[in-house]
Amino acid sequence: MNGQNRKDIRPGLEVDIILKKDQRTGKRTRGIVKELLTNSSYHPHGIKVRLQDGQVGRVQEILSSQ
Repeated sequence: MNGQNRKDIRPGLEVDIILKKDQRTGKRTRGIVKELLTNSSYHPHGIKVRLQDGQVGRVQEILSSQ
């Protein structure tokens, strides 16, 4: 599942994100969502989240649906 719709993402989900510094390479970072930072219900590049380890990026793929 892609990470463009806010309703699909909630704290505790395992996701792949792209950090701002990795946007050119497309390198993904895996982690658990701590909080959602994008307020709109949809974003074409992915909803921005903060992971539990503090990293911030846009969700590219939702891996688990706990």
